Amino acid sequence: MKKDYEKLKQKAKLTRINILKMLEQSGTGHPGGSLSCVELLVALYYYKMNIDAKNPKWEQRDRFILSKGHAAPALYAILADKGYFPEEELWDLRKFGSILQGHPDMKKTPGVDMCTGSLGQGFSTSVGFALAGKMRKNSFNVYSVLGDGELQEGIIWEACMAASHYKLDNLTAIVDNNNLQIDGCVDDVMSLGDLKAKFESFGFYVIKVDGHNFEEILSALDDNRNDFKPKCIIASTVKGKGVSYMENKFEWHGGVPSGEQMKQAQDEVGEVL
Repeated sequence: MKKDYEKLKQKAKLTRINILKMLEQSGTGHPGGSLSCVELLVALYYYKMNIDAKNPKWEQRDRFILSKGHAAPALYAILADKGYFPEEELWDLRKFGSILQGHPDMKKTPGVDMCTGSLGQGFSTSVGFALAGKMRKNSFNVYSVLGDGELQEGIIWEACMAASHYKLDNLTAIVDNNNLQIDGCVDDVMSLGDLKAKFESFGFYVIKVDGHNFEEILSALDDNRNDFKPKCIIASTVKGKGVSYMENKFEWHGGVPSGEQMKQAQDEVGEVL
């Protein structure tokens, strides 16, 4: 597939703008972690994954599971732009009766492959999807974006053992490594140590990238030198990326800017060409 970096950058900008608009309308949500994973989701949906918005239940489609489910606004913004549902639905985020809940819901939202929100369980389900694909001899791939704070959940490492044991080379874990979680710095709350060495010890093929650099992200997604191993991409990111007063501030894990703060945020993200 063609690597159109400028198009991807514009899609990332559009996604950030719509994340901010959605949160403004809802008055609640998670801006920091939604903004940090934008480039990762844009690379998957506009470059890598084999999907069809007109046939969201297509059996051979690639699967995506947002294991860090609180970053749902980033996913919703992209799904709307891809045509899974009308853009107007975005402005009803978290409202009663909306198809867009605070965390992804596969029963309500077209294009969502799995309900997530309870941290750790999304990645476990991703391993199940990948294993089912192997057993059925399907050709689809499974991609899952995880938060680094989420890696403190023991269920993640049980899933890693299973992925390695069953040689799930159709599975890619992508860690949104922004180093912050709801209570502060990840290292202070529960240090993860050397993540690359840890995933390698669990049998993964590991690549480290700048999570806001499309050239590095696309190269890692295309790298298949895994020797029948599951892949892990550790993406160094900035929580609240694109909004100066949110960047690297754990206080913006949750909450919504208003008034002048929102105007500043939208000005800093800029207009889509």
